[in-house]
Amino acid sequence: MFVRIDAESSRGVPSRMRRMTRGPRPESVPALIARACVLVGFLDIAAGVFPRFRHSRMHTLAEVLPGALGPFAAALALSSGVLLLLLAHGLRRRKRRAWRAAVVLLPFGACAQFAYRHSLTGVVIPLVLLWLLARHRDQFDALPDPRSRWRALANFVLMSAGSVLIGLAIVSVHPNKLVGSPSLADRLEHVLYGLLGLDGPLDYAGRTSHTVALSLGALGMVTALTTVYLAFRPEHPAARLTSDDEARLRALLDKHGARDSLGHFALRRDKGVVFSPSGKAAVCYRVVSGVMLAGGDPVGDVEAWPGAIERFMDEARAHSWTPAVMGCSETGGEVWTRETGLDALELGDEAVVDVADFSLTGRAMRNVRQMVKRIERAGYETRVRRVRDLSPGELARVRHAVDHWRGTDTERGFSMALGRIGDEADGACLIATAYKSGPPAQDRTAAQARTTAQDQTITQARTAAQDRTTAQDRTTDPGQTPSPYGDLKAVLHFVPWGTDGVSLDLMRRDRSADPGLNELLIVAALQAAPKLGITHVSLNFAMFRAALARGEKIGAGPVLRAWRGLLVFLSRWFQIESLYRFNAKFRPRWEPRFVVYRSSKDLPRIGWAAMRAEGFVTLRLPRPLRHRAPEPRPCAHDRREREVRTA
Repeated sequence: MFVRIDAESSRGVPSRMRRMTRGPRPESVPALIARACVLVGFLDIAAGVFPRFRHSRMHTLAEVLPGALGPFAAALALSSGVLLLLLAHGLRRRKRRAWRAAVVLLPFGACAQFAYRHSLTGVVIPLVLLWLLARHRDQFDALPDPRSRWRALANFVLMSAGSVLIGLAIVSVHPNKLVGSPSLADRLEHVLYGLLGLDGPLDYAGRTSHTVALSLGALGMVTALTTVYLAFRPEHPAARLTSDDEARLRALLDKHGARDSLGHFALRRDKGVVFSPSGKAAVCYRVVSGVMLAGGDPVGDVEAWPGAIERFMDEARAHSWTPAVMGCSETGGEVWTRETGLDALELGDEAVVDVADFSLTGRAMRNVRQMVKRIERAGYETRVRRVRDLSPGELARVRHAVDHWRGTDTERGFSMALGRIGDEADGACLIATAYKSGPPAQDRTAAQARTTAQDQTITQARTAAQDRTTAQDRTTDPGQTPSPYGDLKAVLHFVPWGTDGVSLDLMRRDRSADPGLNELLIVAALQAAPKLGITHVSLNFAMFRAALARGEKIGAGPVLRAWRGLLVFLSRWFQIESLYRFNAKFRPRWEPRFVVYRSSKDLPRIGWAAMRAEGFVTLRLPRPLRHRAPEPRPCAHDRREREVRTA
């Protein structure tokens, strides 16, 4: 009897068997081990919390162990389980230090399972996981992240809450050994005392009191040690833009800066940078919460973008960071998705005004025109100048006013903000200022006519006073020095966009000033643009502009209307609808901007990192936990600025 065997099936069965015996793919091992560590961590915590089972088959073997080992084993199981849960995230991200710590903890957890619970499963699973870690140790090679002290506070809060919950479970799972019927408040008090290593109000029979005390003390010790470690561990500083990197970026912007309106924002000095192998392109980034955020398009020649993007992805892979790009253009999004396989999602639109097409005439500009006229009649005047044309005194007054009007303790912005004003290297930036003069023009003329005779005397007295107080003037507050144009009330700062464009950086105004100053300054900048050789101006970025615009039109579907309603609701806390309405006043053309991401499950994490980078979410630690490492060496531009201020 002959049996026909198909060749493909004969080859397929061994291949499937080989795949099954070979195990998972190496790149998926860290995630699998992280899940297994979570399982082992919960098993260790359960072993330390619940009483041991006397009916186990391994009980007869465990009886030869000393009786005092039980309470210590429970405390050891709790400590190992909590630490394994903390290490799971680092193992998922392929961190080498997390691998080392897990290799040390797993044998202790297995010993604790054997000594306290006499569980064969609790011993085998950690040992198998230890074997997998040893076999795939080459997969855990990610470099450390930049250190931040806020993690110490977060660890303390979360660990304290978790320890209290676990402690309540520990004191409540021994009902037969507990003396009396204590209330929840008594149990909570006993837990808090136990976490500090003190005796609480509860009493237990037998060795149970030692088990509970050691378990609570172990939880408190783990909470304290992990917090101290995170607060005082050695620093791994975040990347900073060096003077050499800044010089190379400025050279690239001189050649290719006209392509992207966000190119000049790459010169923020709190960003890192990676260059292409040819040096003709670069990607600037910042690492926030394990996310490697790039802002805008790569800087430089489009032909060299793939090389810079490849270096960016290699850096993210080396540190196990999540790559993401915020605010890239349509061309940039196409290059990013083609070279890396990432996905792109439209984030919003950038408002760009062509100077040649801008005019205040017409019905569409009536509201802006009326507002500008009203502000001018109130006695406000504007001046639009390059930064290099401002005198040192006027520049100092602008800086002081901008810092004073800032509503938060930290400077907001990342992808569309420069973070400084009046730097020596940023002389091509544009500043539009609004001043509040005194009385109306005819009253000022009459007052000047009545005091003409007094002007010479006042000038002479002022000159003499300046000669006598030269040393004191060096420490005078710039904000108290009067401006020759009047009281400074609002400032707009623009950065260069190539040689014939500018991009809005920040808008600040005195909160006590009349509303409409921002509109006045934008109109003044657009009207002065032809004299300065500027043909296009980029205004604010409007998030989800298309959804807001389409959702309010006739015929919009229920999903689009619901999405618009959610955006309007969120506008109570974030400037979503207000920025769109403000930009739409000037009749701009809308340029879409995109966010590039690896997976949809990374979007919440990327959104959180972007909010932190932009300054919408700030985390401030108590003073003892704040970073007290020496300041990094300033770059050449900072040194020159300090020397000028000192002189």
